[in-house]
Amino acid sequence: MATKSGLPVTAVAETLADQASAVAAGSIPRGVRERAEALLIDVVGLCVAARETDYIKSVTRAIDPGGDCTAIGHASGYGADQAALINGTAAHGEDFDDTFEGGPVHSAAVVAPAVLAACERYGRDGRAALAGMVVGVETLCRLSMVVPKAIHKSGFHPTSVLGTIGAALGASVAMGLNRRNTVDALGIAGSLASGIIEYLAEGAWTKRLHAGWAAQSGLQAARFGQQGFLGPRTVLEGTHGLFNGFARTVEGNYGVLSEDFGRKWYMEAITFKPYATGTMNQPYIDCAIRLSKKGVKAEDVVDVLCETAEGYVHRLWDPLEAKHKPANEYAAKFSTPFNIAVAFITGGAGLSAFTEQTVRDARILALASKVRYVVDPNNPYPKAYTGHIRMTLKDGSVIEERQPHIRGGAHEPLSRDEIEDKFRRNAQFGGWSTPRLDAFLKSVPKFFDGPLDLKSWRG
Repeated sequence: MATKSGLPVTAVAETLADQASAVAAGSIPRGVRERAEALLIDVVGLCVAARETDYIKSVTRAIDPGGDCTAIGHASGYGADQAALINGTAAHGEDFDDTFEGGPVHSAAVVAPAVLAACERYGRDGRAALAGMVVGVETLCRLSMVVPKAIHKSGFHPTSVLGTIGAALGASVAMGLNRRNTVDALGIAGSLASGIIEYLAEGAWTKRLHAGWAAQSGLQAARFGQQGFLGPRTVLEGTHGLFNGFARTVEGNYGVLSEDFGRKWYMEAITFKPYATGTMNQPYIDCAIRLSKKGVKAEDVVDVLCETAEGYVHRLWDPLEAKHKPANEYAAKFSTPFNIAVAFITGGAGLSAFTEQTVRDARILALASKVRYVVDPNNPYPKAYTGHIRMTLKDGSVIEERQPHIRGGAHEPLSRDEIEDKFRRNAQFGGWSTPRLDAFLKSVPKFFDGPLDLKSWRG
């Protein structure tokens, strides 16, 4: 139903605000709470791992310290928006953070920094943080299914664009905003959303910034909304709304945003990455590692043919010559040929697989140069991420591996122990001692129950 002006009586943002306000921390299912805990563990470990990187140092030098909010792993306090920016950029910086397959989008790297900063700034407790986090993450997952693939095709990064909305809603819930203020926050967030994917050209750092900027912008939108700054109700579905601007269409499945919200939780299917690289590369890495265990030497390989999805090509395969020889270690994360080669030769694809040394390694580059692709028109992407490698050897024999899904996702989830082990490796990489990371893990089961104090995460 529409008003005389042609606008809907109830806009999508209003429905989202109503759904969000109905989610109470005490009614959140145990499995969803445990997923929120796991996402928190993952984000904190990634923030610690990245804290001494060049790109995080650039971010912290560019902003002024001083404030009551925590940038994880840093001694200084910051303002709420700056803390969200630093934490979001660090959490996403190594492309080791969670992924929702239906989008794809990265969720916790955006939503958790915004919600944590909001709670620190406004003295909100763990229950508020839990409600804000699950609402924001769930909404971001659902937003990615409204017009799948279209935002990427238009040259924008869905995590950055849609993440701003998810962060705004999560922060609004954590801050306890009323319906009108929440709707305004969502409307404002649409104008603060951004993020182009031209980083693919030469391995620029801007993708790393996207999650942090979305976290900061979403939190700032909630703070504007809190103060009565007006935003458009029809920010999502409107003629000049977010999807028209970034997906180039207003036609989409908006029903997915509201259907069974609070009863069906898409966030339970979020993938925790086993490898520190682009999401769609993950199944190819598993295939490469299995092939490497068959006793074949890289020098015996003469050709590598991979079936792939059409949606992967412009990000992970083309231009193929550039993907054969990535410009730097960050560009290497978005090259399937490099990922296959480094995994086959080193047996893994963790943080140490993507360095200035590996991207100049002659043996790795020689194997990467032999990798080519063919598009499989029946590939199920984005509903599932698949991997396939067919290697032809000097003697004419062929070895082949396939994987129909991403490991760490709904079809083959990582256990809580595996997620905690990933945290340990990341936190140790970033310089936290064993007693310190053990203390953090011990605190997580009670984190969402009482007052929040993040100061122990500093330094």
